[in-house]
Amino acid sequence: MMKKIFILFFAFVSVHAVHAQELRCNVSVNYNKISGANTNTFQAMRTSITEFMNSRKWTEDVFSEDERIVCNFFIQFEEQVSADEFKGNMTVQLRRPVYGASYETTVLNLKDLDFHIRYSEFQPLVFNESSNQDNLTSIMAYYAYIILGMDYDSFSVNGGSEFFQKALRIVNNSQSSSYPGWKSYESDKNRYWLIENLTNRAYNSFHKMIYNYHRKGLDMMEDNLVNARSVIIDELDLFRKLYRTRPNLYLFTIFLDVKRDELINIFSGAQSEEKNRFVEIMNEIDPANSAKYEALKED
Repeated sequence: MMKKIFILFFAFVSVHAVHAQELRCNVSVNYNKISGANTNTFQAMRTSITEFMNSRKWTEDVFSEDERIVCNFFIQFEEQVSADEFKGNMTVQLRRPVYGASYETTVLNLKDLDFHIRYSEFQPLVFNESSNQDNLTSIMAYYAYIILGMDYDSFSVNGGSEFFQKALRIVNNSQSSSYPGWKSYESDKNRYWLIENLTNRAYNSFHKMIYNYHRKGLDMMEDNLVNARSVIIDELDLFRKLYRTRPNLYLFTIFLDVKRDELINIFSGAQSEEKNRFVEIMNEIDPANSAKYEALKED
């Protein structure tokens, strides 16, 4: 149902459209910090990861070429442990088109600090859904489902639930892995805690907010800016209630890092009363950046 709405909403597809996979991932691999690096290995790795993400069928839904979800992966290697073992980090980005505008909004932009993998040139990338037999494919499949979940959430209420559950299974299957990033005690902002927050029923209001913010807020701005802005500030107020109970949730970092500047831009043109309400909410849930919000009062 969600993809049918998506098709009608953007009017992208003709009856002659060619069916395509869900993702269009752009992958970048930087290995400048590795002395004497084998260039061929990293180029082959980039090609393999790109093909793995873009060629695999991740859902049962039918996508047209124009519907494919565009995402970016920036891999930065810091260390080569052995001939086929590498450590580094990976930035994951997801953007979504806004209806009636040429603007694209960032939905996800996070850095995974535990990108520790093994890879040999010409190694086939095989993902096992029942166990973590290859940390590289487990990480990439995990983020494929996170991206799908966040994108679907932005188009329908709880639309991403099934994909978050699949990402959760990957985390559960990785609990015996020797690689970092999968366990609760290793960090409070890693793959474990991201999916814990996204699947914890106590935080269901986050998924509703993601939908309302994008579908009833951003997508409606071209038709009714005042009403769209009102929807967004009401959602921020509900978000504040969650903040008051669990201020250290990883979800707050995820949301604010990508939406902070966008929100400031949205409310820079608001009337004084609404602008002041926005500043009050943001000062509470994002106190480290209060100076940015206070500056709005001077406009």
